[in-house]
Order: sequence, then structure tokens, then C-alpha cells
Amino acid sequence: MTLSMTGYGKGTAFLQAGKLTVEIRSLNSKNGADINLKSSLIPKEKDIEIRKLVKERLDRGTIDVFISLEASAESAAESREINIPLAKEYYRQASLLASECGQDKPDFGHFLESALRIPDVITSKQVEIINEENWPLVVKAFDDALTMLTEFRKKEGAALEKDLRERVNTILGKVDDVEKFAAERVQTIKERILARFEELSLEVDSNRLESEMIFYLEKLDINEETVRLRQHCAYFIQVIENEPFAGRKLGFIAQEMGREINTTGSKANHTGIQKIVVQMKDELEKIKEQSCNVL
Repeated sequence: MTLSMTGYGKGTAFLQAGKLTVEIRSLNSKNGADINLKSSLIPKEKDIEIRKLVKERLDRGTIDVFISLEASAESAAESREINIPLAKEYYRQASLLASECGQDKPDFGHFLESALRIPDVITSKQVEIINEENWPLVVKAFDDALTMLTEFRKKEGAALEKDLRERVNTILGKVDDVEKFAAERVQTIKERILARFEELSLEVDSNRLESEMIFYLEKLDINEETVRLRQHCAYFIQVIENEPFAGRKLGFIAQEMGREINTTGSKANHTGIQKIVVQMKDELEKIKEQSCNVL
């Protein structure tokens, strides 16, 4: 089964503090699992445990983990408190200012309504959101997110596999076209060389000419390249079908395919073959791009 490195998963846990949401996003990466844990909610002593869990399930990719909390009304109320000493100091200074200006003390009700909007008068106290008691619920949220992401990877992987198979088959079809031109090309080259000799009215040793022509044509022979290209294509499909984490290997095979296509182009000496080589290169570039997304 082909798996994509791209995916998204989400899990939730209902804690006393509120609804905890875990979101995990995975993108392709040339290296192993590059895990970015973007939250201060996870206790430091649990950081390694979470990273290990994510790496074991996802193996590779640039992985971003987001954790957010939608606090319950009770929790929000418990976490907020009035900084009484600061509020009293504000009231004292406001009363002193009123006295200095020959005014009565400010009405306490009106003052309190305004004071509660002053920064730092209302503070949020640290509340323990994740602890040993609710940790299994948090782990379950991570597990749900990872399961959803894995299913996403499977669906993306199926689409990738279909596309890769089609492009490899397209290249194999182009190889057939190259081989059709190859026989025609040999005869064309022979005729062109002989015509040039006739044009120059040169007398030649027919045996020597035949020997040199064979040597020249062997240098332009592309049979080995097309045979190896077919083998690489077959191996590419074999790896897709039989190896679960094939991404890196597919990239290496694609490089070998590129070498044979490039050599075919350099030996072509034929307009039709050169056009086909360009088409094969175009398909191969798309194969390389898609292979980078395979796990």
C-alpha cells in the first residue's frame, strides 16, 4: 500500500478545564520525522512521550502538532481573579487626585466598573490543565488524530500510486515509439552517408566503408538504453506494489530512469526520437515530484 506523507488529523478530549483539541498536519520531508510541537499546554515531562508516539505512527514527514483549549465557563471563572492590592492602590490615588482638585471621592461603584478594565487588575492564575489523572484522555486524543491522519495518508497514497503507474506506463509507451524510430533511423543514416560520398564523387573501399559504418552505428545504438529503461520502469512498479515505505527508493529508481532517457537523447540523432525523449523527461519530472510525497 502506497502512503502519502501529506495528511491531517484531529482529536479531542473533554477535560475538567474544557475541550482540548489536538490537530496534526504532515507534509513531505527528505529526512525522517521533523516534529514541531506548537503548544505550551503539554507538560515538559510528557514532551518526549508525545514525540515518540507521533514518530512511531507517522515515521517520516514535516509534522506540526497544534494543541488548543476551549476553556469551560467554570474553568474560565476559576482562573480569573482581581488583583486587590493593585485595585486598592488605584482607588487611593484616584481619591487623592480628587482631593487635590477639590472634588469629592470618586463613586466606588463607577470606579470599580472602570478599574476592572484596567490592565493587570483582572489576572489569570495558572491552572493545571493536563495532569496524571486526565493524561490517558490526552493520549487518546493524540491517537484519534494520528488514526485520522493515517487514513488521510492512505487516500492520498492511493491517488499518488494511480498517477505514478499511469506516468510510468506512459514512458513505456514512449519507449515503444523510440524503438519504432530506431530501425528507421539506422537506414536513414546509412542512406545519408552514402549520398554524401556520391555527392563528393569519392571512390571508397566498400569493405572499409561497411566496417566504419557499423562502428559508427554501434556508437549511436540505443538498444541497451531502452532495455535498461524498461527494467527500471518494471522495478519502479514492483517497489510500489511490494514495499510499504517506498518513497526514497522510488526517488533513486527515477534517477536511474533519467540517466537512460538522457543517454537515449544524446545518441538519438533523429528528430522524432528527440521529441519523444523530451516527452519522457516531462513525465519523469512529474514522477520525481510525486515520489517526493510518497512515504
